[in-house]
Amino acid sequence: MLPAALDWFFRDRTSGRIVIGQWPNTPRWLFGLMQAVAWIAGEDTAVGREADLASWIALSVWAGDELLRGVNPWRRCLGAAVLIRKAVCLIA
Repeated sequence: MLPAALDWFFRDRTSGRIVIGQWPNTPRWLFGLMQAVAWIAGEDTAVGREADLASWIALSVWAGDELLRGVNPWRRCLGAAVLIRKAVCLIA
């Protein structure tokens, strides 16, 4: 049995299960696919740069979705952390 705070943080509000990771949704699949394309094409090529941009957008969409609709606070924090990291990368 988890301590109450951890149970609250990781418990899915709809199913009641503990959820840390889930099967990837479409934006996560697109992120992985576009990262592979960028790696294969090479980051210095037009295709590589466009695939890298597409992967950046897909990961941002996934993170925003998790932040707004995550099944538990852990997933929402994960989405927020990714968005903060993306914002820091844009600024730096």
